[in-house]
Amino acid sequence: MLSSTITIRLTNTLKTKLEKLAESTHRSKSFLAAEAIDDYISLHEWQINEIKKGLQEANAGDFLEHTKIKKYWRKKRENSLDKSCKSKSKAY
Repeated sequence: MLSSTITIRLTNTLKTKLEKLAESTHRSKSFLAAEAIDDYISLHEWQINEIKKGLQEANAGDFLEHTKIKKYWRKKRENSLDKSCKSKSKAY
């Protein structure tokens, strides 16, 4: 894979942390910085894409009403509490 060189400005504290991590992991500072940037970009790309999908669904009216969601979770909670109470009574 082709790569390019960039220059970034770090605080002295961050530079020291990067140096210590590179030393303890036996990796280069460049490798660690590239991994951190890749992870950061991947996470934010995913988040932005999910937000866009959510907006498309909302604009298309493809979502549940708040009252239906509350009803679903209330019922789920009641069922789990019922099961919890029944299993405790069997233990005695």
